[in-house]
Amino acid sequence: MKTRNIFNLFIVCLVVSSCQLDLDLAPLDQRTTETFYRTEGDAIDALNAVYSVLQPMYGNQYSAETILTPTTVAADDGIPFLQGNADRIALWNYRFVPVNSWTSGIWAISFQAIQRANVVIERVPLIQMNIELRNRLVAEAKFLRAFHYFNLVRFYGGVPVVLKETNTLSGLQAPRNSKDEVYAQILKDLSEAETVLPRSYPASEAGRATIGAAKGLMAKVYLTRAGNNQGSQDWSLAATKAKEVIDLGIYSLYPEYADVFQVSSRGGRENIFEITYARDVFGQSHSTYWAPRGAPIVPFNGFGTIRVSKSLWDEFLPTDKRRNVSFLTSYVNPSNGQTVELSIDNPDFSRAISFWKLADLSSTVFSGGAKSFPYMRYAEILLIYAEALNESGGGPNIEAFNAINEVRTRAGLNPLTGLSQTDFRNAILKERRIELSFEGHRWFDLVRKEQLIAAVTNESSFGRNPTIDNRHLLFPIPQREMDINQALEQNSGY
Repeated sequence: MKTRNIFNLFIVCLVVSSCQLDLDLAPLDQRTTETFYRTEGDAIDALNAVYSVLQPMYGNQYSAETILTPTTVAADDGIPFLQGNADRIALWNYRFVPVNSWTSGIWAISFQAIQRANVVIERVPLIQMNIELRNRLVAEAKFLRAFHYFNLVRFYGGVPVVLKETNTLSGLQAPRNSKDEVYAQILKDLSEAETVLPRSYPASEAGRATIGAAKGLMAKVYLTRAGNNQGSQDWSLAATKAKEVIDLGIYSLYPEYADVFQVSSRGGRENIFEITYARDVFGQSHSTYWAPRGAPIVPFNGFGTIRVSKSLWDEFLPTDKRRNVSFLTSYVNPSNGQTVELSIDNPDFSRAISFWKLADLSSTVFSGGAKSFPYMRYAEILLIYAEALNESGGGPNIEAFNAINEVRTRAGLNPLTGLSQTDFRNAILKERRIELSFEGHRWFDLVRKEQLIAAVTNESSFGRNPTIDNRHLLFPIPQREMDINQALEQNSGY
């Protein structure tokens, strides 16, 4: 995806003055909302501005807008640097409040993206341009709007469903819609998008939404709505959508797990929807932020922001090929040639086993990594299909076993056979944790399976002692949003 650097054109302007001037003082060479949406290029730029929001959400670990921090440390997969950011630690030990920078930042950046998507959906159809391209751009915007609402409803529950461009202060006063209403809008946007989006793009446009991405996201939505309800009709809907992705015949697993995370795999056979980066120009920061603290193997040395939990590490069998790809267990110090061994339980964060599969050691600058963030992979679709078949059919059938075993076989593990419905259910959740580790799924999985409190309580290393209860199944509505929008109601318990 080619993201151009453009200013945010979607700002409500306040003019505070003791007098009013009727002169048009806008510079002749400055683009405004009145002069911008005129050409095909303008339409493409407007949509690229929607896509650009994804990059900090999934690539900049220093940003309080990143979704990877809460889905990792608020679950049981990662432990934050214990002398670091207080808000990150508060997520880990469940002492966060409505002014936490992460729970506030995710809300803000998600609605910023929704505002930009709404602008595209409203304004691009008015531009005289190629009709097929125009329809595709609008469909991409609908996919992205659904994408962000999906994150919001999972984190906060019901949120305001805003489908029009906000250009007045009165538009800020919007009450919360119910969760069902949010999900209904998500599915409406995705259903409309999947009828228009293409199967693929040229390699230079990797990262744009496709029909596979729309169908895959619908499968994820149905899976989430089914929750832990074994009788939900959403299980069969999830299975149907996952099967539609499989039947497209354009996705498959790479032979080796390591192949998935190469820069050369951008837009490749396993990537259904990915967030792309440009090395040393507009990159991601996973290398420096995940590396052991002070490790001289990345730009600025390692920050050791989040280390791998023992709970996650112990899930990997020594024979699982994914372990050596996912984690850094030792490194050679370039200054003296000595090997530094890392540990899962050493309290020194400079000696901690680190998440590593998205590290890009060819980058020469901080935030310069070029590896894509794999939001949705074919492996996940196979696991969704297997899980949905198990739940909708009263137990696993041959197709469910084939789907999960395709993932396990690549990892060098023995295939599963003869499991009961309950055992298969547990096997799927474990397989998702290992296969998709640090890809932003774990917290959501624990919540939908009603296992968050138990998992967080059991992962008690490094004196975690979390004060977690049922209110924490949702994040608090940010206090600044409550102050601005008097129509909002806070989630229970905050």
